[in-house]
Amino acid sequence: MYSAAVIGLPTSGSTRDLLSRGPRARVVTAPPSPRPLPRHLSGWVLPGVAALLTVGPVFVQAPLVRAAPMVSALITAPLLLLALAAARHPSPDQQRLGLLLVGFAGSWLGGTLFWGWGRNHPVLHLPIEAFALPLAIGGLRTRWRIGAAFYLASLLGTALTDGMIALTGLMPLWPPIVQAAPETAMSLLQQAALNLLSPLPLLALALTAAWIGTLAWRLKGGDEAGQVAAATLASTVLVDGVFLGAALLAPGLSGLI
Repeated sequence: MYSAAVIGLPTSGSTRDLLSRGPRARVVTAPPSPRPLPRHLSGWVLPGVAALLTVGPVFVQAPLVRAAPMVSALITAPLLLLALAAARHPSPDQQRLGLLLVGFAGSWLGGTLFWGWGRNHPVLHLPIEAFALPLAIGGLRTRWRIGAAFYLASLLGTALTDGMIALTGLMPLWPPIVQAAPETAMSLLQQAALNLLSPLPLLALALTAAWIGTLAWRLKGGDEAGQVAAATLASTVLVDGVFLGAALLAPGLSGLI
């Protein structure tokens, strides 16, 4: 019989114990390690949730803010608690969704504050929605990067939309529309939308949409935060398109009135 030294096995510790147990001894190997969790949610899920959280408020938050702004503001608290709890979940996928919800909670609160109490003053739109801007910029270098990317992309979309409203000369129509009675407001909004169908406003809208699309395409090739930002920006174009179509065909469904 060959000794352990001859066949190249170490002879110290547990190996000597196994050899001393005779021919029936068996080497018990450790069970295979469990498969690691996926590095991220499947390629479209997280961006898809970001897109849903961008489009959803048009149909949910807007009517809620008009009817009960304080309720909409108070919803931020449980929303943020849910986001923080998910961000601390053992599952990485749950954590990523929680981080995304943190950014959404910031956008939700900013939108509620403006549309609930500042909607008559369009010049305050961007400053109010940007209340968490310093936190979001700082969050880009932390584990909260996904939420920060969502918030910043939403804010950029808001800035571009407001810029287009100002560039096309529609900003002065904003206060009369939101202050008028529903029937008058619908007529004013439809007329404002018709003004956008002239060549120069359409060119400005097309160029802005193309720039957003290019930026979103570049961000799409980055990490998860970049993919979330890309989906959010692309969804902003969709929201603006839906809003313009509603203003033309059914102003009462635009979410502004």
